[in-house]
Amino acid sequence: MPEMMRAVLCRNPGDLEIVQYPVPERKPGEALVRIRRVGVCGTDEIALSVLGTVIGHQLDKGWVLIDAGWMAMSRDRGTQAQAVDYGYGAVCDEEGRPVDGLIMSSANQEHGILSWSDGRADATLADRFPVGTRLRILPNHACATAAQFSQYEVLATDGSLQTWPRFNGW
Repeated sequence: MPEMMRAVLCRNPGDLEIVQYPVPERKPGEALVRIRRVGVCGTDEIALSVLGTVIGHQLDKGWVLIDAGWMAMSRDRGTQAQAVDYGYGAVCDEEGRPVDGLIMSSANQEHGILSWSDGRADATLADRFPVGTRLRILPNHACATAAQFSQYEVLATDGSLQTWPRFNGW
């Protein structure tokens, strides 16, 4: 077995370098696995989103309130240690186009709070996202989010809308 192997070193987001790295020593009960591909999908490749509706604003705090809280999104805040923290998820318009800098920053059981990632208050939010506006939230953890629902509305490859029941049980 070789003593060195190639590895990809990620120093910062987008800063990747191929390096030589010692092959880890296998110990009893361990296996050495060769990983061929690792990746993170772009927003245009995310298959699951939660469609929420704007139900109000707290403009002095820079908040847009939606009818999808942690019961719809899950409590996963998996991005808090990353270079960009998306809170409970990134916000998109109804068609799935990201609204740069707008995140689901907080959540109650039934309501989500959307705000700018830099925390600024913005009095134009009510004009830009009036009550009734539908917004898509891209969850941090699709599995945990999908588990919150009994069925899924799925857009088939032919463009038709299908309803898929949830598989229950493991």
